Formats: sequence, structure tokens, C-alpha cells
Amino acid sequence: MYLGHFSLREAPFSITPDSAFFYPHESAQAALNTLLVALRSGEGFLKIVGEVGCGKTVLCRQLLKTLQGDFVTAYIPNPDMGPDDLLMALAAELSIKPVPPISRHSVLNALRDCLLLHAREGRQVVVCIDEAQAIPLRTVESLRLLSNLETEKRKLLQLVLLGQPELDAKLARPEIRQLMQRITFSEYLGPMAADRVPVYLQHRLTTAAVDRHTDVQVFEPGAAKAIARFSGGVPRLINVLAHKCLMLAYGENVHRVTLAHVKLAAHDTPGIARRLPWWRRLWQWRALPAPMALSDSTLGAPARSKP
Repeated sequence: MYLGHFSLREAPFSITPDSAFFYPHESAQAALNTLLVALRSGEGFLKIVGEVGCGKTVLCRQLLKTLQGDFVTAYIPNPDMGPDDLLMALAAELSIKPVPPISRHSVLNALRDCLLLHAREGRQVVVCIDEAQAIPLRTVESLRLLSNLETEKRKLLQLVLLGQPELDAKLARPEIRQLMQRITFSEYLGPMAADRVPVYLQHRLTTAAVDRHTDVQVFEPGAAKAIARFSGGVPRLINVLAHKCLMLAYGENVHRVTLAHVKLAAHDTPGIARRLPWWRRLWQWRALPAPMALSDSTLGAPARSKP
């Protein structure tokens, strides 16, 4: 589409999570640092909570990429499954083949044997569960059983839960308080600050550039500020707006994204909070009916008869 027009080798603002485009803004870097320090310290249960579109999945993939070589890792992208299915999914991720007849007991034994082998050889095992707010309550018991896999000195398995704020509400339920008590570190992943958005846009363009001669100063300062304002700093919305802006610029055969492009893209994008101009808000306020004067009848007092 517009790749040749802007000298790009791939789409810079795809919403598909790709760790190659990971941008360590303040919130994302803080969350990643917390995870790395806690995992290398041997902590068992960790939790990252973030709003929709704030980059939990790309953070997870960046974490797994960083841990490569030092840890044995497993990734479960959709934990909306029954207790036994979750154990089987984890066994498959760790290349474990339980001996028939298959049961929860046999799968747990196979997992324990595999984890003990890794521990004896000095390897730590980390499992990342994405979209963790979707874990059914009946499946939480499987997570608790996994947290029991340990020696006298260390945890055999470290679990990272990443989810939307509904995850906190679920973990606060009294019937699963045992699991909540085992979470030793927790971090919040929020939107990026407005002043980081221009740098983020340039970072994505640089990553997708054909070579060093590609112009990555595509977004005019006013356009970048408008994207920050319309998106609220949510990376997914930034990507959607930026992609539409590049399409508009390409359609006009220009190489700069302007404020006008951003406004058109925002108008076409669901999920963008639109704030009315001040003069329209003032007009609506003046159009409201005047408050009704309080009278005796309004207050419930008996009406006085005329003399």
C-alpha cells in the first residue's frame, strides 16, 4: 500500500504484537524491570495489570525474548479453559508427554519430574499466562497446585499473570484468596505520557525503515500532539490513528502527516473519545431549562388559600 511511498519494508503501525517494535516508555519499562528482577530473584507468582490496548501482550513477548537462553519459558495466550486442559496446555508447552492413562495426577507428576530435572541442571522455568482475567474460577485451583511445586530451597515454577483490571477483581474473591496471597510482585501497565508519543511514532518508523535513508520525520509536531490527545496515550489507538494518517498522506501523494490528517483519522476511529468544542458545550449549557423555583407545593407543604 504506502510502504514504497514512505520507504518502509513493513507496516510500522500494525496492531499485531511484535516485540521488534517494543517501545520502553516509562510504564512499560517499569513493568519489564519489575518482572526481570523478580524472576531472577526466584519469586513464584507475579502479576501485571493494564487497560485494554496498553501493550500487555507485546510486553509479555519482550519478556520472553529477554529471558531466552537463561530460562525455560512457556506461553499460554488464552487460559479460558478447564482445570485439566490448562495443565495439559502447560505440559505441551514444556514438551511433556504424560504417560497414559491421562489424569490430573499423572499430568502433575509429569510436570513435577520435568521441573525437577530443569532445577537439577540449574534452569529456571517461567510460564506467562496472557489474558489472565479470562481464567475460569474453577481453573484457578490448577494454578494453586502449580504454585505448590517447589523444593525446600526454591520454587520449581514461576508464573506471570498478565490481564485487564478485571483480573484484580477476580483475585479479590474470597474463595481464591490463597492464590492472591502468593502473588509477591504486582505492576500496573498504563498509557504512555503525551510527550513520549512523538518519540514512539519515530521509533516505529525507524524500526520499519528500509534503510538509514528513510525519512522518519513524517509526523508534524502538531499532528503528533493531536495523536497523543485523541489516543490518550494508549498504544493500540496510537497505532490505529497513525496507520490511517499514513494512508491519507499516501492518498494525497504527500510525505508529511498534518493535523488535518489526524482529525480525519480520529473522526473515523471508534473508541476515540471526542470532546465538544468549548463554544458548543457553552451553547448546550445555556440551552438547558432553568431550574424550577422551589415553592411550598414543591416542598410538600399545604397550599395557602388566598384571602
